[in-house]
Amino acid sequence: MSIGISGIGSYIPKVTSPNKDFEEHSFLTNDGSPLDYNNDVIIEKFKAITGIQERRYAKKDLNTSDLGYFAAREAIKDAKIDPEELDYIIFAHNFGNVSHGQSQSDTVPSLATRVKHSLKIKNPNCVAYDMLFGCPGWIEGIIQANAFIKSGIAKKCLVIGAETLSRVVDEHDRDSMIYSDGAGACIIEDSEEAGEILAHASATYTNEEAYYLFFGESYNKAIGNKTKYIKMYGRKIYEFALNHVPQAMKKCLDKSGVSIGDVKKIFIHQANEKMDEAIVKRFYKLYRMPVPKGIMPMNIRELGNSSVATVPTLFDMVKNGKIENQHIDKGDVVIFASVGAGMNINTIVYRC
Repeated sequence: MSIGISGIGSYIPKVTSPNKDFEEHSFLTNDGSPLDYNNDVIIEKFKAITGIQERRYAKKDLNTSDLGYFAAREAIKDAKIDPEELDYIIFAHNFGNVSHGQSQSDTVPSLATRVKHSLKIKNPNCVAYDMLFGCPGWIEGIIQANAFIKSGIAKKCLVIGAETLSRVVDEHDRDSMIYSDGAGACIIEDSEEAGEILAHASATYTNEEAYYLFFGESYNKAIGNKTKYIKMYGRKIYEFALNHVPQAMKKCLDKSGVSIGDVKKIFIHQANEKMDEAIVKRFYKLYRMPVPKGIMPMNIRELGNSSVATVPTLFDMVKNGKIENQHIDKGDVVIFASVGAGMNINTIVYRC
């Protein structure tokens, strides 16, 4: 079987928020006291570490399921399939639909169900469900779709990764500058026109790591504890990623039988530019090799961190020539890799 991606699509929200939008924010520490630096210094340090210069936010009248639907339409169109042929719709997200100005997450019905409804799919045997796996959710959805097809349970699956993190950020937390909105989707099927999943690996670490990302109170103590926001221990996540992701990538590549020299691109979760660069450097160090020029496409500078949407969005942009000096050809071997809440890690070695 040659199970792979026969269609890819993404949705980039229209609202652009540059770093200067945060110049008037009141950033606080976790105990509620003001930070020691002026905002221009905070923003400049933030840019130097993360690489983020601007991010995208969904329009007020759109929600996570809408973004996922837009990306799904593009993937279906790219694959040239009838949506009625889909056996599964797997929607990876973390916070469901959080309407603009609201704090409550809406996950009933599932976001996958809402996409199926929007696509006007009548086939009741098209099963729609959501996946909560942190930022690696889209990659894990592909791994599940691959298993369904291998086992004969399915022939065609739609895998979506979408998020509107702008709805769950604490404006008093400088980490709020990291997060953005977006959506990516793909069709997975056994087809000669698709690529091929050569190997995959996943892991979950929960001893010390389970609550590195969590839902917590605002740093502004006057707000109270009724509303929760996305929070993280950034330094711990950084160290965790550097210690575990390169080894996971090596394990997967070795399992695939592909030589490190044959890897053309690495599509890694767009969480932090410096972190991603360090992960890839350590990965190649495991093979006692320097990092090849141009091996790691990036779009975090313009799009920020949209969680489960970063990898499919990046892959779609490179595949369709939307990132300067980056392209992939039929037959190229690439690696997908991600790390996030859980703490979860996964990776796929894929032939385009």
